[in-house]
Amino acid sequence: MAYPLSPSTLEWQRKARAYADHELMPYEDEAEFNEGKVSPAVAERHKRLGLELGLSRIDAPREHGGLALPLLDQVVIWEQLGRVTNALCWSVPEAHAWMFEACNPLQIERYIKPMMAGLRRECYAITEEEAGSDPDAISTTAQLLDDGYRINGEKWFVTSANKADFFFLQAVVTGPAGLRQHALFFVDIDTPGIEMTDNPLFGHTYSSHHPTYRFTDVRVPLENRIGAAGGGMDYTRSWFRRERLMIAARCCGAAARLIEMGSEFAKTRIVSGQPIAEYQLIQAMLADSLTELWGARLMTYEAAAMQDRGDPLPVLHTHCSMAKLAASEMANRVADRVVQIFGGRGYLRSNAAQRFYRELRVDRIWEGTSEIQRLIIARSLLKRGVEELIG
Repeated sequence: MAYPLSPSTLEWQRKARAYADHELMPYEDEAEFNEGKVSPAVAERHKRLGLELGLSRIDAPREHGGLALPLLDQVVIWEQLGRVTNALCWSVPEAHAWMFEACNPLQIERYIKPMMAGLRRECYAITEEEAGSDPDAISTTAQLLDDGYRINGEKWFVTSANKADFFFLQAVVTGPAGLRQHALFFVDIDTPGIEMTDNPLFGHTYSSHHPTYRFTDVRVPLENRIGAAGGGMDYTRSWFRRERLMIAARCCGAAARLIEMGSEFAKTRIVSGQPIAEYQLIQAMLADSLTELWGARLMTYEAAAMQDRGDPLPVLHTHCSMAKLAASEMANRVADRVVQIFGGRGYLRSNAAQRFYRELRVDRIWEGTSEIQRLIIARSLLKRGVEELIG
């Protein structure tokens, strides 16, 4: 029996699947062998159709023109988009509900609503050389002046910065007696004092890059601070909760496609006179993959449903970590098995299994490594106990 989904959720699932299968997937090979890029006309079509579908507005409040979909619907959508390689599903910016809670009306009009319309693009400047898994170790500073802030520091792995026109930047505002307050800022990417110092290549082939930026005496007006001076970590945690859950969803979608591919190939690949699908070792890999996907999907769906029900925030935070941990580790195992089922064919870059094998690896790292997720889960368990967390 499948997880019970409402007719409206199933309709979103159908629309997202059609967009992924018919609009994005046909261009995976072109992207793979062209530095992640598709032609400008195709990229514009993907963006236009994504905007028409409402992908930039699924989490935004209705009073601001958003769709305010239940989180379960959003997870189902991103699960289908996760079936696509080369990050082609990153076709539109996405305004999140927490942004409307954190930002003032001017900021919403200047930054967030243009994102929803596809007119502006964001990137997140949080990670640093010595502050990845531990955002509290951030050393980038924002010095308060009479007319704004002066920002100094360096940010690593600023995903999609090459396509963005502004940063969500996290910095530390220092005060008396060594007081450190984490603050979040809007910083336009063309502000004087911002320099891209490195644009390293990674294991995947994405048109969205992950550059390093240095901020030297960058002046940011007072009105660009997001929310309270000490609220930066609260907003970052909101972003982490959502991103971890959507990573879990995309991993489930990727694993489902991999299992489909592996199953179909195993039925037609003949070795010693019979399809390899009839060999028990192949069957065991497929069986383990399907079983693990089912478990991760249930966990991911339920974590979303918990938020829709309004369960306590600390419990939700833990379940998002559990979902990301389970789904990202699962998807990596599935990708490894399916590459093995394909044999030498599975190592071709033209095979989606090989691309997933490379791409899924980072899901165990970004937005908090698997090890960090385990620490979050264990600390929550020791604080709250089994029953409060899972009943």
